[in-house]
Amino acid sequence: MFEFILAATARSYSFLRRFMPTAVVIDAINTRRGLKWGVPAMLLAVPYALAAIYCRSRVDAGGPGWLNLLVILCLWNTLKFLLIGPISLLKLIAVHVREAVARRRMTRALLADGVEYFDGPTLVSGCG
Repeated sequence: MFEFILAATARSYSFLRRFMPTAVVIDAINTRRGLKWGVPAMLLAVPYALAAIYCRSRVDAGGPGWLNLLVILCLWNTLKFLLIGPISLLKLIAVHVREAVARRRMTRALLADGVEYFDGPTLVSGCG
């Protein structure tokens, strides 16, 4: 029984990570190219918050109780998008620091090898 529950959980998690829109957007933001989009993605929290407010008002006006599930889902997505901004900024700062350290180490290694001028990678052909 435990194995069945574990397998069902793993498959549902995999499905949700692949096909749910917020998970796809957050996975795209967590790439090196997407880190710069973390703060603008925080604006996506606004429609989710408005949807949560709307659904909650419908429930208060006598609407069906299952709308509370949508309220929880919208609030969860709002929280995810509000947190992705600062998290992506911290990751972007860490990546920039790592890249600067790597550039500095490469420059020092080239200077130690006697290279006096280095303007970037150059392609050298082995022919001729």
